[in-house]
Amino acid sequence: MNRREFVRLAGAGGPVAALAEAVVEAQVTQSKPAPATGGGAQKALMKVGTQHGDTEEILKACAAFGVNNICSSLPSEKMDDKWSVEGLSKLRDRVKAHGISLDMVPLPMSSSEISTAEMPAIYLGKSPDRDRNIDDICQMIRNCARAGIMQVKYNFTLIGIPRSGTAAGRGGSRYSEFIYANAKQDPALTIAGKVDADTYWERITYFLERVVPVAAEYKVRMGCHPQDPGVPKGSGWRGVDAVLGSPDGLKRFVAIKESPYHGLNFCQGTVSEQLEKPGEQIFDVIRYFGSRKKIFSVHFRNIDGGFLNFRETFIDNGSVDMLKAMRVYKEVGYDGMMMPDHVPRIEGIANDQGFAFAFGYIKALIAAVSAEG
Repeated sequence: MNRREFVRLAGAGGPVAALAEAVVEAQVTQSKPAPATGGGAQKALMKVGTQHGDTEEILKACAAFGVNNICSSLPSEKMDDKWSVEGLSKLRDRVKAHGISLDMVPLPMSSSEISTAEMPAIYLGKSPDRDRNIDDICQMIRNCARAGIMQVKYNFTLIGIPRSGTAAGRGGSRYSEFIYANAKQDPALTIAGKVDADTYWERITYFLERVVPVAAEYKVRMGCHPQDPGVPKGSGWRGVDAVLGSPDGLKRFVAIKESPYHGLNFCQGTVSEQLEKPGEQIFDVIRYFGSRKKIFSVHFRNIDGGFLNFRETFIDNGSVDMLKAMRVYKEVGYDGMMMPDHVPRIEGIANDQGFAFAFGYIKALIAAVSAEG
């Protein structure tokens, strides 16, 4: 697509998803891989997905956009009827009625800072509440399997998702930003107090030793989200040495309890935030975890910058070549959802349009790498 055609589409107010696909077409033309030897094109196994929600409005939009695989919203913050086999089955069937597969649900272990966490005792290491909460998590996993939902996601964070503010983005949009030197660690400590690396790893291990065997028995894949963002080792953030904030930490994490059901909800944007030069380094990180089948789902988003200084951009204008990244997911045989996340804000425009642009872009990238040798 030439520049005139792009301007024509944009000026005509064409659908944002179609505009995204046109942008990808131009990128593919400029970034052809080396010709393959041997047989025909190898089909990419990835599929566009979302964790955007499961309201009727969202499901209708997803069906229209061809987003046929989703992660639902959190069923409930505690073990109740919504986490029963019947409750989960109703959720699955409601999603299925739109022609969409409910591939994954989140556990009540979200990205919230410890003071607002759903199950704080798990992160604080405080029994007997920790053991009761872990028992509930195990039962949620069993019930998911019985309802035919074979994947869950979770976080293991005490510090939440620190940011320092926003920065001006393309076309007057606003990008969420993290500049460590400008960010305020206020108050200096969380309610967890000082948490060193050894203590953090002990709490992670305690959890995994009890939960992964249940996930393996019921064949439910558990994907953990990396710490967003990466922070300095040792000093950490607000007294917490956030050990899941680097590729090395994630490598140690997946090795603690070896199982095909223990892996990552791989946020490419977050891992890029953990790297000094994500535009060069992210591809080998994808290869490392992808070749070991430890990537269970992907948050496919882009950033500008790197470790301790980044902005969350639109999917097509960050530091990472997303077409090249998609080729690497194909290379390692990844077959799960590619989900947009953290789309920039545009004043006066619903955030859903940002997701629509990302959906179209992701669908076009998948089609592009499928057509390649």
